[in-house]
Amino acid sequence: MRPLISSRRRGTSRISIVLLLVAALLSGTFLAADAQAAGGSRRPGEQRGTTSGLNRVNLKGWAQAQLKADTARHARWYRKTTRTAHATAAPARTASAKSALARQAAAPLATADAAADPSALVLYDTTGPYGQLGELYAMATANLAGHFGTVTAKPVQQYTAGMIDSYSAVIYIGSTYYGGDVPDAIPAAFYQDAFAGTKPVIWMGANIWGMAGSVGVTRFTQQYGWDPTTSYYQDGGSVGDVTQVTYRGQTLTRTIPAGQDGGVLRPDILTGPGYPAVTRLAEGLDSSSGHTFGWAVRSANLTYIGEIPFVYVSESDRVIAFEDLLFDALAPATAERHRAMVRLEDISPDSDPTELRTMADYLFAEHIPYGINVIPVYTDPNGTYNNGVPQTVTLAQRPQVVSALTYMLARGAVLMDHGYTHQYKNIANPYNGVTGDDFEFYRAHIDAANNVVYDGPVAEDSALWAQSRVTSALLQFTAAGLPKPTLWTTPHYAGSAADYKVFGADFSARLERSLYFAGTLSGSSADPNRFIGQFFPYEVKDVYGTKVLPENIGNYEPEAYNNHPARLPADLIASAKANLAVRDGVASFFYHPYYPLQPLKDTVDGIKALGYTFVSPAAL
Repeated sequence: MRPLISSRRRGTSRISIVLLLVAALLSGTFLAADAQAAGGSRRPGEQRGTTSGLNRVNLKGWAQAQLKADTARHARWYRKTTRTAHATAAPARTASAKSALARQAAAPLATADAAADPSALVLYDTTGPYGQLGELYAMATANLAGHFGTVTAKPVQQYTAGMIDSYSAVIYIGSTYYGGDVPDAIPAAFYQDAFAGTKPVIWMGANIWGMAGSVGVTRFTQQYGWDPTTSYYQDGGSVGDVTQVTYRGQTLTRTIPAGQDGGVLRPDILTGPGYPAVTRLAEGLDSSSGHTFGWAVRSANLTYIGEIPFVYVSESDRVIAFEDLLFDALAPATAERHRAMVRLEDISPDSDPTELRTMADYLFAEHIPYGINVIPVYTDPNGTYNNGVPQTVTLAQRPQVVSALTYMLARGAVLMDHGYTHQYKNIANPYNGVTGDDFEFYRAHIDAANNVVYDGPVAEDSALWAQSRVTSALLQFTAAGLPKPTLWTTPHYAGSAADYKVFGADFSARLERSLYFAGTLSGSSADPNRFIGQFFPYEVKDVYGTKVLPENIGNYEPEAYNNHPARLPADLIASAKANLAVRDGVASFFYHPYYPLQPLKDTVDGIKALGYTFVSPAAL
């Protein structure tokens, strides 16, 4: 019998799990900086910047267009007025402004709509040459808001007067810069309702100056204490190099490739009689100038974030600040709590049962519950690791492995299904066709620059086909005498929208990062080549209607691969530390049992030292 040696230990697979919130595709690359996307060992779907498909959104063009429009707006302002107007005391408030402020004082943000099941209205742009970005960002926002309660997402032009009153809070995502050749698509009713109401409003990105213009700049500045019409994305004629955001005592990263940064709006905060205080919730640092500014600010009912933080995201990224700010609007009474979660990854009939028992003994001794991601069928259709002889092994054919799994289940493990074979046919997808190395539900290849390229769903993809894979997998667990898994992780985290819905119907939750495809909100056919990848700091109900458990700090990976550096225990611990900024968040990672035990110990000890408490995936 061939020794039970994991193929991944032979140093051939090259995918890891950091796909992050990537938005659309830019010049052939995921809009991701350094995060992972799929689930498995070192495989394509679990990796950081990858390249992919067609119909990509050109973020470089979007950034250039935004800066061009903002420069034009700045020039118009210089022609119309001077900055000296703001050096004088503000005029007395109008009666309507006083009335609005009185209403907001009666219902401050910290206690707004603290309902048992809060509801969020997400409004997004769809117009202009980059209108397709709006739905991608709206899906990412709706997924996060799905942690708190119900979510409704609409194009902003569908807003009607009074709509905000039906929700606990509203979130607007300004991805289209209105002005010049792109007329304002935001209804005046939204501007007026957001200004006059008491419900929390979170505004990200562009067009906040449109609200000031609609309600009156003087009224806006008297109510909110800053002037959007004199706030710009550039400081001294440049977007600079905003590299970090400080929030709730944590330093968060921001890494945007040169030429692809649309900048962060820097609020022009006013002082003097008649202007209310503005709270700088998060501080941005421009490393090129040393300047700091309010990356996120709040006054009255308005929380403003100077960019849309869903591109080029990593496990310690500034998006963490937004993920926590949602608590203020949707669950302000939430108590501080920090949980951690670990799963053992890519266990298959080819795994070494001694290694599995060693991991189980350690975690049990430390009183750490954990997940075990099991692939029920191991196949090497081309004999890549078997001297050219094709090989397929089921769990039932490896009683020693099944015994080890039973041993783990008796010591705190939760059984999870990680696909059927975790590979696709007998072709390189993208490596060699071997279980654990390749995608199962998605096609991928490696380009000449050593990047993993996402090509789209497999040819036979459908809900029926995905269901057949799940059914076959579950039958293998039964045949081996194991219980039915109730949790699922998609191989390399990559599947079609139809696939994810099947997994959500068959299992109580998915524990993974996911891809979200254009067309999901609009009800049109999902575009397999335009999507956003996302991971979460807490459990969510996503736009597919499925529950997703977090995996947000990645995995131990001692070797560089596909243009991505190694990821060591110190890196995972640093990401867990950054996620302390989420007041009720989870630091969730995974580990491959074919690696030595010591790096797992180091990671667990470091995360515990930060104050996290390990919980079972079943607890979420």
